[in-house]
Amino acid sequence: MRVVIAGGHGKIALRLTALLHEQEAEVLGLIRQPEHAPDLEAAGGHPLELDLEHSSRAEITEALRGSDAVVFAAGAGKGSGAERKYTVDRDGSVTLAGAAEDAGVPRFLQISTMGAGQSPDPDSGEVWKAYIDAKTGAEQDLRSRDLDWTILRPGALTDDPGSGLVTLSSPPVPRGRVSRQDVAAVLAELLATHRGSSHTLELTEGDTSVPKAVAAL
Repeated sequence: MRVVIAGGHGKIALRLTALLHEQEAEVLGLIRQPEHAPDLEAAGGHPLELDLEHSSRAEITEALRGSDAVVFAAGAGKGSGAERKYTVDRDGSVTLAGAAEDAGVPRFLQISTMGAGQSPDPDSGEVWKAYIDAKTGAEQDLRSRDLDWTILRPGALTDDPGSGLVTLSSPPVPRGRVSRQDVAAVLAELLATHRGSSHTLELTEGDTSVPKAVAAL
């Protein structure tokens, strides 16, 4: 299996790369900064410098050709303003999904967030409102495409060690926390089992093992 991960240097992406490498999958990580390449290589991935904000759809399509799945794990990140929530979190996913269609890549996993698809708290601030709006727009775009898609909405992310125990279900799931390691484990299981097609899923820590949670979909 050949998997392309956009946002390849992200915390979830690096963990997912390592898990997929253990499963003997080939992982191509799209990165914006060349200095991120060693971290990706250490996790078992192959870095490719490609900026979703500034690369053409044709360039991205060429990078995806021959792949079995694409994972959108990119994000504007902390400290970014409202504008980049749209150019990365929304438009980056839209461009990547279009390129996946052009390249004939069937599977597309999108990392979204709990709260997407709902009106944000009016007191949450301009940047958070833009983030939720951007994620909602990215989800809506992906659902309209002729792809084998899954949208995963994690709860509040932590860097705690993964427990391997989660709550994974269609919305609504009560708000909660989840480790990035467990998010990566769920993504790896979704890819390995081909489950979750045409599903929007919410994810928090819980009491069901990742394989059982995915098998129950």
